[in-house]
Amino acid sequence: MELLTIGAFAKACRLSPKALRLYDELDLLKPARVDPETGYRYYASAQLERARLVAWLRRLGMPLARIREVCALPADRAAREIRAYWARVEADTAVRRDLAVFLVDHLSGESRRDTTNMLELRYAAHSDRGHVRPSNQDTAYAGRRLLAVADGCGPAGASASAAAVAALKPLEDTELSAGNVLNLLEDAVRSAAEAVQGVAEGSADVGTTLTALLWTGSRLALVHIGDSRAYLLRDGELFRITHDHSVVQALIDEGRLTPEEAGSHPQRMLLAKALGGAADTPDLKLHEARAGDRYLVCSDGLTREVSDERIRELLGGGEPEDAVRVLAEAANAAGGADNVSAVVADVVSPTGPPGSAGSAGSAGSAGSAG
Repeated sequence: MELLTIGAFAKACRLSPKALRLYDELDLLKPARVDPETGYRYYASAQLERARLVAWLRRLGMPLARIREVCALPADRAAREIRAYWARVEADTAVRRDLAVFLVDHLSGESRRDTTNMLELRYAAHSDRGHVRPSNQDTAYAGRRLLAVADGCGPAGASASAAAVAALKPLEDTELSAGNVLNLLEDAVRSAAEAVQGVAEGSADVGTTLTALLWTGSRLALVHIGDSRAYLLRDGELFRITHDHSVVQALIDEGRLTPEEAGSHPQRMLLAKALGGAADTPDLKLHEARAGDRYLVCSDGLTREVSDERIRELLGGGEPEDAVRVLAEAANAAGGADNVSAVVADVVSPTGPPGSAGSAGSAGSAGSAG
């Protein structure tokens, strides 16, 4: 069997020696032989086809964990998986394209929208203690402009989540435009972090996730930190528009863990970032909204119990106030191991005066408006 040194193999397959060493550690591409004395890796020429496939998939941006799954499939099934992956990439790119169009219009002073044709939200919020936890540390809020979910942790978790959401509520009465909304939201989140730190009183065990959407009339600004999530249901397809700040998500991103393995990982509840941490900064993004869009903001009490596919099915019908309760019921039916909170909002054309705000707080009460 002809063996190539790691340097020669790297050159032939267009992968760096550093990448090959990582793929060896991840059992994605094991060398044919490792010198027992020097630890030097050697590869068979027959491994070049798999190595080139890995290189091509990396250029597509596919995560290592998914590459490992694709490489283990027969060619026809691998082709279907790649097609499905690329369809999702194109859908996500379309969302970013909308943001790029907005930025071009905003910076050039041009507008491609009829600004008189404003949209509005029809919304509802619901929070439930679940079947296991002794109290509800979630806070959920839905209003004319603000949609938010916070999931507190530690002995004062309920107070921390409530303080975080309360710090954002003044934005309901603030004049907003797509040009200034991210700056206003960033300032409000700093206030929220200070409020959480005040509740924590120096304790490192107290903090909260925070995922919120702020409505300008045509766009939604997103702030996100932790492992609560936001989803967009558009034309029957469900897109997650947040990225979990958790230890297991970081391992998935590195290719060291599959999504299936993450569900039972001993550190699956451990956050990599949370509001209240001195050095933890949230994600801030701007999303173009369309009439007919439905948004979901939820705590991990829902997503740990209910799959994304099932969420898509349950989210697709009924009014927002029906959807939030059906989602909570599904989480409880699956075990209800954690508090569960959901905010659902539809983007609709105006039909009358805006509705009053609806919220669900740490006591587990529910409210909605439409």
